[in-house]
Amino acid sequence: MKNLIEQFREILPETCILTGDALRGRSGGWEHSGPIQAQALIRPRTTEEVAAVLRLCHAAGQRVVTHGGLTGLVGGAHATIDDVVLSLELMNAIEQIDPVGRTATVQAGVMLQKVQESVEKAGLLFALDLGARGSCTIGGNVATNAGGNHVIRYGMTRDLVLGLEVVLADGATVPMMNTMIKNNAGYDLKHLFIGSEGTLGVVTRAVLRLRERPRSHNTALIAVNRFDDILSLLKTMDAALGGSLAAFEVMWQEYYQFVTTPPVSNKPPLHQGYPFYLIVESHGGHPEADRASFEAALEQAVAAELIADAVVAQTRAERAAIWDIRDSVSEAQRFEPLFIFDISLALREMHSYVEEVHAALRAAWPQIRCFTFGHLGDGNLHFMISTGESEEQSRCRVEEIVYKPLVARHGSISAEHGIGLEKKAYLPWCRSAAEIDMMRALKKTFDPKGILNPGRIF
Repeated sequence: MKNLIEQFREILPETCILTGDALRGRSGGWEHSGPIQAQALIRPRTTEEVAAVLRLCHAAGQRVVTHGGLTGLVGGAHATIDDVVLSLELMNAIEQIDPVGRTATVQAGVMLQKVQESVEKAGLLFALDLGARGSCTIGGNVATNAGGNHVIRYGMTRDLVLGLEVVLADGATVPMMNTMIKNNAGYDLKHLFIGSEGTLGVVTRAVLRLRERPRSHNTALIAVNRFDDILSLLKTMDAALGGSLAAFEVMWQEYYQFVTTPPVSNKPPLHQGYPFYLIVESHGGHPEADRASFEAALEQAVAAELIADAVVAQTRAERAAIWDIRDSVSEAQRFEPLFIFDISLALREMHSYVEEVHAALRAAWPQIRCFTFGHLGDGNLHFMISTGESEEQSRCRVEEIVYKPLVARHGSISAEHGIGLEKKAYLPWCRSAAEIDMMRALKKTFDPKGILNPGRIF
């Protein structure tokens, strides 16, 4: 390893190579308290430098763990003392915004929020949005196929990427910087790398698909008494809004109570006693007409007795305050030792599944606290679970309670956070043996020595 670090110094300036005290001063990320455990952290500035670093690592058989914004929740960025960490934090430029073609060409280390703000100045929208927007990077979003708040209208990251540049494990660079929406000239290879969690190659640049920036945002916080009413409300609002429904988020009562009660700083816009709370949002191009349509849709739902109570944001600040309630996950983590889960299943199965999980958790731990919320419009739920016991005592049992009921319901153990290290044991519960064999074959093809993010996924 000492010889390899000296080789790094031959191709990179000293400021791009962190070891010793400089490395120990770096955080291991949201999931792992304490400093990074690795031999070195390498910070290339260009695609050519990424390729050069990987060529050296490939020749030496050196394990490489890639780091983005360190906001993942499945151990994907966890490094050991035997690893080299590769961070693209210095490759953080927005190279071009094309307002005519409605694309943004960016380097992988740029933060999501910076992209959002930059394209907004050009009157455009990059539709990916999630609570970690101020920390996560585009490269990490691509590697994990991030989802977020607006999937119901705009899709996952996969739907928002037109082109990629990727460096393979052996240092070969694959340019796929397509800028067209339609391109059926052979295999669309970029999709092999989107959602591959850095196991097949390192994403260095991306061409992002943009939309025109909405001229109207209409947002409501809604209380509902029955889960069946939520499903009816989804169909009512989606039909009445004519395709402009952009978000449909659900929060179970315990989550809403927790994030609107001190020491968490949010104030409750609605009484805390309802079983379910929804954030419903539409995007449009005609502020007055869109407002009227949104309110008419809510009135239709009230008349159908689908809504118990509601508040409609009148200002941008009120809209932000509503979303702050939904995005207070990280704030809540400070006050409870929590297991966090990210699952997906058909809407028709969701209520019975949640009831089964809640009942099993209460039977195992009468003192259980289970905060349930998610992107219901696209079938994605999250659990934040506190058993009152240590992680070692309860992890396996909690995971079994959450994941096992998904098997009969043909659900997924990961809707948007990936598999990483933490979910590997449960991958066969939602992927067939044939699928996993094909994944392994792809890994062997692109990374025959197994040096890129080793041990992730399977």
